Amino acid sequence: MKTAWKELTRRPGPFITAGGALTLITMLLLLLGGLLDGLYLSATAAIRAQSASAIVFSTDARDDLIRSHIDPATRAQIAAVPGVESTSGFGLTLVGAQVPSVTDPVPVAVFGYEAANAQVPAPLPTGQVYADTSLRAQGVRFGQTLLLGQAKTPVAVKGWVSDTSYLFQGGLWANAGTWQQVLAANRPDQALAPGSFQAILVTPHQGLSPQRVAQQIDAAVLGVNALTKEQAIMALPGVSQQKSTFASIINTTFLVAGLVVALFFALVTLERVGLFGVLKAIGANSRTLAAGLALQALLIATGALALGGVLTVGFSFIVPSTVPLQLLPGRAAVTAVGLVLTALVGSAISFRRIVRIDPASAVGGS
Repeated sequence: MKTAWKELTRRPGPFITAGGALTLITMLLLLLGGLLDGLYLSATAAIRAQSASAIVFSTDARDDLIRSHIDPATRAQIAAVPGVESTSGFGLTLVGAQVPSVTDPVPVAVFGYEAANAQVPAPLPTGQVYADTSLRAQGVRFGQTLLLGQAKTPVAVKGWVSDTSYLFQGGLWANAGTWQQVLAANRPDQALAPGSFQAILVTPHQGLSPQRVAQQIDAAVLGVNALTKEQAIMALPGVSQQKSTFASIINTTFLVAGLVVALFFALVTLERVGLFGVLKAIGANSRTLAAGLALQALLIATGALALGGVLTVGFSFIVPSTVPLQLLPGRAAVTAVGLVLTALVGSAISFRRIVRIDPASAVGGS
């Protein structure tokens, strides 16, 4: 172990090269993970914000909120299902908002809701909305009157909420009457009767699993499809595909990191066959030599993680605000553990060569 450490300090050149490559790979992993998290959080924030743990759609909507339609009679049946503690109406329309002093319309997601959730307080009076803080970058300001859609339906911004966007569009949260007005004026083909919503948010009785209550709703009420909140999130357009695509890219990058470490230590081991032979001849066993390689791999990976993390954080400050990059501690921890394990596995490929070194032939060959 001491020999491995002394070699790192006295001959740092080759190890710096390997560390530089791992640093770039670390940055790539952190940026890919940050982009994946940013895309996921920006697309799903409005659903994640709901306090309810189950969401009910009409069957013909195929879990698409905009195409769904739940009338008051169906809602009453849902509320009567054993295990349902409370229900709340929920609706959405996507329109462009004309913002004062902004030339182009700003795409927004207008939500109609009945009860406060984890991110949004109770609904404001008719004609007033809470606006997601992401819309500040689009020029939206407190107290402004926004004109929504082609009908230019006016709404006044009377408060801010955060982390409530929907498919990368900032949210405007209105009471049911305001939402119905916006929907009827700008999407007359999607207009709903009074008391109807696109989806019903369901809170189960305490102690009951959302999955069980969703199954009970499906069995008791015709024409609806009940999902847990997590299932509804994954049913959003593109969310599942994004996660699987980025996961494949990230896993491939980890594989590349392992190959880089494996190739580096294979070459290092080949160059030091004579040295290892001498060490074996004076009493060092294969396990000790292999532990030295593992230590070097661990130190290189740790240094690459530290430097790559600092560079990534610095890079995030110059990324345009329109890029949904979010660097989360959880993702950094997963990347750190994955890279360290990958480095150790890569260095382990050289262990077999060390075990097979014969002291007599190695020293004689040197």
